[in-house]
Amino acid sequence: MTGYLAFEIRRTLRDAKFLLFAVALPVGLYLLMADRFADQGAPASYVMGGVAAFGSMKAALDVGARTAVERGIGWQRQLRLTPLSGGGYLLAKASVAMVVALPPVAGVSLVAALVGGVHLSAGGWALAVLGVWAGTVPFALLGLLIGQFVGAQSLQAYQGAVVLVLSFVGGLFIPVSTFPDALATVAKVLPSYWLAQVGHAAALDGAGGVGGGEGGGQAALVLALYTLVLGVAVAVRYRRDTARA
Repeated sequence: MTGYLAFEIRRTLRDAKFLLFAVALPVGLYLLMADRFADQGAPASYVMGGVAAFGSMKAALDVGARTAVERGIGWQRQLRLTPLSGGGYLLAKASVAMVVALPPVAGVSLVAALVGGVHLSAGGWALAVLGVWAGTVPFALLGLLIGQFVGAQSLQAYQGAVVLVLSFVGGLFIPVSTFPDALATVAKVLPSYWLAQVGHAAALDGAGGVGGGEGGGQAALVLALYTLVLGVAVAVRYRRDTARA
């Protein structure tokens, strides 16, 4: 699996346009939104947490969902003829998604520190970058799951809809405290809400905040449960595809 993983990482990192967009989009959104909710008690550091979560989430989803294209052209069937196991293939894809998910978080955090005037402790920065990045694992798996269900032609529509719901309903851009009660309840069901809570907790020194009040520890637990459920779902779906091949 190591050789295949190295191949996938090299192939992904050679796609300069994709990597540039993965970083530039969340950085641009942060610059536009840094002071947008200051009058509601959400400082630039709080916005940083949500936008960094968006960048990491979207990058991981994009990479994982690309498996729909590989499935459509028969690449997965070819790989089944090699010594690479199904588990090794899925693990390699998820690992690549996590590699790509790190630059957006780091980019947003760097811009927030240099331009946005965000000041955190060393522990706060570690949680803001590494905590959000680690919390992206279930989204890498969600991308793989989407890639196993939809075709290449419909991938963009399904993927865009998922990112839209997770971003806006999950409270990555707008504080959940401003939502109607019913929508706020729905938001807390989504994994993106809990990923944002990791970033918000880091920005507000681990105390939770205006987005809903939960701290990083509870968010980590919920994201771990999502990782388990989605990991099982991806494995089951891939085995069913293998059985039909």
